[in-house]
Amino acid sequence: MGLFALGIGFGVVVTSHGLPWWLAPVISAAMFAGSVEFILVGMLAAAAPIAAIAMTTFLVNSRHLFYGLSFPLHRVNGWRKAYSVFALCDEAYAIITGKEPDTLTSGRILWTQLGLHASWATGALLGGLAGETFLGEVHGLDFILTALFVVLAIDAFRAHSDKRSLALAAGSAIAAQLLAPGSMILVAMTVFSISLVVRHRLHRKACRA
Repeated sequence: MGLFALGIGFGVVVTSHGLPWWLAPVISAAMFAGSVEFILVGMLAAAAPIAAIAMTTFLVNSRHLFYGLSFPLHRVNGWRKAYSVFALCDEAYAIITGKEPDTLTSGRILWTQLGLHASWATGALLGGLAGETFLGEVHGLDFILTALFVVLAIDAFRAHSDKRSLALAAGSAIAAQLLAPGSMILVAMTVFSISLVVRHRLHRKACRA
């Protein structure tokens, strides 16, 4: 239900950027990557270069590479593994890996992922239609994903109050906005990633010394 509600917001955001309503379910069904989809809409509306879109998509979704290390893909039979890899979203990972691997069947994993996929795409369809008709003038819905990540960031900071990482993230965002406002997200994520690597290496050197 959470993905369904967020999908509605995504559909409205698509139409609010002047894009056709049917693009919302098409993007959701073909990509199934919530955060990237919200970013993609803004980049498409701004006619961003394909290279910038591709790099941003890779950086945002690169976390899925680590999901695969502990996701029970070996429980999925045959050619269905291809869909399971495609549908490995954050929510699917959280739900499925929270269960005992021995209790998971191929069908259970696939139906869970398919249900999440269908909820997201259906919500996007309804949101696109609503945005095309009676929700087109509602302001602020494009902030829905930002609000979601703000809440997630607050929860993460409360669990691990790493002030240095917070400062690096804020500094990277400010610098990217000042230096490259047209590609702010891509530049900010790149600068932040490099900053984390540098900080890690400096910390290791300090420990060895």
